[in-house]
Amino acid sequence: MDVVVKQDGLAKVLAERVANELTAVLAEQEEAVLAVSGGRTPVRFFQALSKVALDWSRVVVTLVDDRAVPWDSPRSNTILVRENLLVGEAAVARFVPLTEADGTVRLSVDLPGPVDVAHFGMGTDGHTASWFPEGDGLDVALADEGPDLVSLSAPGAPEPRVTFTWAALKRVRLAVLHFEGAAKAATFGRAVADGPVEALPVRRLLRQDSVPVVVHTDHPILESTR
Repeated sequence: MDVVVKQDGLAKVLAERVANELTAVLAEQEEAVLAVSGGRTPVRFFQALSKVALDWSRVVVTLVDDRAVPWDSPRSNTILVRENLLVGEAAVARFVPLTEADGTVRLSVDLPGPVDVAHFGMGTDGHTASWFPEGDGLDVALADEGPDLVSLSAPGAPEPRVTFTWAALKRVRLAVLHFEGAAKAATFGRAVADGPVEALPVRRLLRQDSVPVVVHTDHPILESTR
């Protein structure tokens, strides 16, 4: 696991890393699949990535997870991506949402292949994707084998969610874990310590060696994890 700590210009550095990986994928295959996470943290990253010149017409963008809310809801990750990532250079990318316009979740999506690059966030409760502690579908979401997508509810999630599972994302070429702020840095410190995966589900990503993981954060406390 690599850790990149940058207090200024984090979004640009992260965008360059993801764009470089997508470019490498496109040199080997016809299309590349990028899955991104929602929330407030990635907005600047999305905006920086949307300005990068690459062959976006061959990039398929989807979400790591989404809330079961209509697309006109301010809590919809779909609208967040459409307004902040699928603009500028990236406007020609094909977008595959995980919900219908009315908020109905999709449990299958039409992608040209497995996700190539996955952008993960992290909550202060240790969730990533929609793998929430005490989630009613957490066992399925964290399993090595199973469906690509699962719908779940959890005490820490105000709405039902739909999320890609580890079984689907364990095939990515690059996983980026992106979080900002002291509170989430403290959560990360707990996540890399001993304890059950179910208590801090981001450990499912961190405790494996099949997928390269790069952590991008603005908090220097993580220098000690290098």
